[in-house]
Order: sequence, then C-alpha cells, then structure tokens
Amino acid sequence: MPSNKKLLQAAAGSAGGDNLYVEDVFSTYLYTGNSSTQTINNGIDLDGEGGLVWHKRRTSTGENHYLYDTERGVAKALQSNQTNAEGATGTGGLTSFNSNGYTYGTAQETGQDYVGWTFRKAEKFFDVVTYTGTGSATTISHNLGSVPGVMIIKRASDTESWQVYHKDFATDEYIQLNGTAASTTVNGTLRWNNTRPTDTVFSIGTHNSVNGSGDTYVAYLFASDAGGFGDDGSESIIKCGSVTADGSGNASVDVGFEPQWCLWKCVDAAGGNEHGNWRINDTVRGWPVPDASNPFGFPSGLYANTSGAETINGVDGFIKSATGFGFGQVQANKTYIYIAIRRPMKTPESGTEVFAVDTQTGASGLPAFNSGFPVDFVLRDDVTSTNDWLALSRLTGTNALVPNTTAAETAGSSWYEYDYMDGWGSTTVTNTNFYSWMFKRATGFMDVVAYTGNGSGSGQVINHNLGVTPEIIIIKGRSNSGREWHTYVSSQGQDKALFINSSGAEQANTALVGGTINSTQYELKVDFGNVNGNGETYISYLFATLAGVSKVGSYTGTGADLNVDCGFSAGARFILIKRTDSSGDWYVYDSVRGIVAGNDPYLLLNSTAAEVTNTDYIDPLNAGFTVTSTAPAGLNASGGTYIFLAIA
Repeated sequence: MPSNKKLLQAAAGSAGGDNLYVEDVFSTYLYTGNSSTQTINNGIDLDGEGGLVWHKRRTSTGENHYLYDTERGVAKALQSNQTNAEGATGTGGLTSFNSNGYTYGTAQETGQDYVGWTFRKAEKFFDVVTYTGTGSATTISHNLGSVPGVMIIKRASDTESWQVYHKDFATDEYIQLNGTAASTTVNGTLRWNNTRPTDTVFSIGTHNSVNGSGDTYVAYLFASDAGGFGDDGSESIIKCGSVTADGSGNASVDVGFEPQWCLWKCVDAAGGNEHGNWRINDTVRGWPVPDASNPFGFPSGLYANTSGAETINGVDGFIKSATGFGFGQVQANKTYIYIAIRRPMKTPESGTEVFAVDTQTGASGLPAFNSGFPVDFVLRDDVTSTNDWLALSRLTGTNALVPNTTAAETAGSSWYEYDYMDGWGSTTVTNTNFYSWMFKRATGFMDVVAYTGNGSGSGQVINHNLGVTPEIIIIKGRSNSGREWHTYVSSQGQDKALFINSSGAEQANTALVGGTINSTQYELKVDFGNVNGNGETYISYLFATLAGVSKVGSYTGTGADLNVDCGFSAGARFILIKRTDSSGDWYVYDSVRGIVAGNDPYLLLNSTAAEVTNTDYIDPLNAGFTVTSTAPAGLNASGGTYIFLAIA
C-alpha cells in the first residue's frame, strides 16, 4: 500500500472510523441459479450494518423484482413492479443477511441467470427506514447524514403503488416506481406535506400510500453528491439529478465520476411506451460505449417496473463516460431523472486483485477463463499457432482489436462474455491452447478509457479515472483501419512514441500527449488519425506504478545478467519489455507459462508467431525479474534502452 494512503487511513481511523469506499457499500453480483441455496459473497456487511438486496432474474420473462431489507427482515419481499403488500418468500427467497453478503434460497432456477444489487446502509449513501402510519402529517427521522436526493416509499402492509420523491421535483410532485406514468402534482401535498426533507428528517402527508393510520411502511433514502468516501473522505459515490434532452433527443450529464449503476426515467413522458419505463443499467451486466455500428452504446437493461427479462434496447441510447453519461435519441425536450452510483474506487494492495493469467480448459465450466475478479481488459492468444492476438474490453462489449495489426475493431462474437464475477468467455470455443491475460481497472494500477476524436487542430483533453499520472498510455483507433497502436511512455518523454504493432524504435511524437497529463486527464495535441480523427472512436489503456502491485520502468542493457528491481517481494507474474533506441519486439512473459530458472516461454505482442519455449532470457527475482546474459539485443544489448511493465 502506498505510504500516503496508509497515512490518510491512519488519520481517518484516529478520527473515529475507517475509510469507506463504494465497494464497501454497493455491489452488483451475477450468478446462475442451481435450485439450491446459494451464498453470495460480495464483501458487503449487511448483518452488522444493514441495507437492501434488490434481486431479479435476468433470463426469461415473468419473474418480478424482489426487494429485501434488514429493517423488515429476511424472507419478506416487496416487488418494485407490483403494488402488492409485503409477501413471505420462506426458504425460497433471501434467507439471511451476512457479514459479507447474503444467502438466497431455492427459488432460483437451475440454469437461469440472476442479478443482485446490494445497498448497504451508510451515511451519505443510503438508508432504510421503517415506520407505522398515523394518518396525520408528520416527520420521520432518518440516519442518512445528508439531505436525501431520492426517497422511495412503499406501504408494506397493504396494496399500494411505490411513491418516489426526487430533489429536483416541486415539493408537491411525485412519481410511481411501479408504473410508466409521468410525474404528477395531483394530491402531491398529501405525500410530502409540501416540505423538503432535511439531513435528519423527511415529511409525509396523509395519503394512504405514505401514511395510512396503522399501516407499516418502508422508505429507501438515497444521498446525492454528499462526499464522505475515498482516501480522504471527501469523494461522492452517488448522485441524484435530472437532465433535459435537446431537440434531437440528446443530453449529457457530468456527475463527477464514472458510474457503474444507474436508475433512470423520463418524468414527463406518457406511459405505455419504452420511454416511460424505469431503466436499470450497470457495467457488470454490460454497458458498452458506442462503436461504428452502434453510435449510442445500447446497454443491457432491466426495467424496475416490469417482470421482463434483460434486454439490449435499441430505442434509447445511454452512453457512459469517465465523468458521467449521456443520452442519445431519447425523447426530444423531455426531462429524465436518475440515481447514479460510482464505479469501484479502492486502490489494490496485491497484484492478484487486478491481474490473472489462465488457459482455456474446454467445456467443463463457465467462465472459460478464471481470474478471481470481474475482468475489464483482456489480451488473448493461441500460443501454439500463428493466429492474431486479440485485445478486448468490457467497455467495448463483444468487439475485438488486434494488437499486432493496424486493423479497425471487428464485430465480435457472443463468445466474448464479461458478465461473470470471476472471469470471462463462454465455452463456445474450447481451444485449450488459448491463454488469457486479464486485467481489472483499479485506482493507481490501470484504467480503460473510450472516447471520440474531435479532429481539432488544438487537440482535446481526455478524462480518466486512474487516480495517478499515467506512465503508459496506449491508444488505438477503433472505427478506422490503418491506425497504429500509439504508445506514450513517461520515461521516454512527451516527444517520443512507440507502436505496439511494430518492432520499430521509438519515433518523434507530434500527435499524442502534450501539455496536460495528470491524475485525471491527458491531452491529445492535434488532429491526427492515430489518436484524434474527427468522429472516429478510440480506446486507450493507461498503466502506472503501484507499490507492490505494478511497475512501469526502464533499464539500460549490459549484456550481462541484469537484475531489474520492481519493488516486489515475490517476483513478477507478468512482464512486457520493448527496446526503445533500436528495433526490438514486444516480449511477453508470465509465470503461468513459466518464469523460472530454466527456459521461459515468451510471445511477441507485435507478431503472430507461436510462443518460443527453448530459451532462457529471463530468470525469477523476488524484487522483480532478471534479464540474463544470453538474452538477445531485443532484451539486453549493452547500452540499449528498454521500457517494461511488470505486475506482481
């Protein structure tokens, strides 16, 4: 762990509590049903802290949304798409709230896919409140620690619609979660008593939907842009807001972070059409960015107000960015409300949290490649063949790029599946020679950013979420062929560039990064097709040194055994090396295929060649790795200069 992070955590601890991150209070978890009890370990302490589990079958239509919370207790479900009173689900539904997740019973069918969204109670994020109605206007206390941005209330003891308050509504305005109708002010004063909530209480009127005498109610309260999270406790992880589309049905929202989950609805659309539904989107199920054939990035959606199966909807575009999201081709001049939750933000403490290598093992199970974490970026190769490499990412969905060529992105296969908690890929392809190098986006380690070029002679600034200044930036054009894998490495300076698809030496760089490059942004200099062609789509991969996890560095060859100190304690599991002052391939080593005292198989990222297995060019070293005296000029020429990326 970086020393500055330790100091910040120590300071927070001495002030009375540990730092909280979005991973501590929110989770999207996917699993496949087996008709038996399943324990979901998502790292969320529901037993000790309390909260909500929102459960939905993804495949096949006809199953309701089921909401369970710790205030009402296990096996007591409400359905967001129904007006029904609370129902007992017994051993079929949620059977326990655990210190690291929850346990779900037998009412999940074998072979069906499910999602569980978990919201932990935490100040400035989320709270659950239960109360008994009095029939008289009153106030209800809460522990959100900030003014609610959204409140969702349901009468649990009897039939009634779900009532939703939003901070951007008028004080007498409301909307219903279980329907498609627009928001209304009719009888609104009887719901919120014409009064805004505060950071300690919310007001309710006399309407039966929120305050029938003797009835029991549950309220789910969501904070908005209240801070309270991250290394220094100042970062927001949730924002509630609204946006109005322009005359073409487009809109852009800057929430200050990249979202991983969003609930959104048009509030002045008539019901009974696609635009009236309550959409739920998340990055784990799939929220791809636009591409040449899909200019609006249609994500995998579920509707909170229906029992329908998951669907990729082509009516409304919903485009995620590094700082928010945008709408495309929605209803012109209509207003949309949303709740957005930030993507994961913790700094990893070990390489195994964010990097793994695995080989395809046939059709014995899913996913095809196991990582131990949700995968965001993949390099894949058949190590025994002369086939192309593939580069894939969660952000680009099933589309694929080829690192050893300048080809445009190709439409991928359904085989490229990312909706697993511990790997990627299906068993449609069972080639056991396939290897997969899997990366997770994480603060301080690695980020993936998609953007569209603007063709401006003055360039453009690209936002990212690496959280530190990137030391490697690899950019590839997706929509047009002939675009190099343009690579900036900080040790070489802003006036030099390398190309992943080429063995050539570094070249003068007049088009990549210039001026701004910091913990949140990097700048493209000019209008140049490799990085900023007008209307072209791009993907960029950012890497940095993180103590004990990764090392971006350089060395000068000696021709003798050369120890490269990465600051690790148990050696490197992945090594990428490129000579910069002269031609040289991009060498790829990993500990699964072998980083040992003897021969070490290597691949060339810029080549279709099969792996070479009969050479001993590197050796293990606890602090990093050793380049041996037998290594060729591409790895260890006396006086040669080299850059590398190593992961512990």
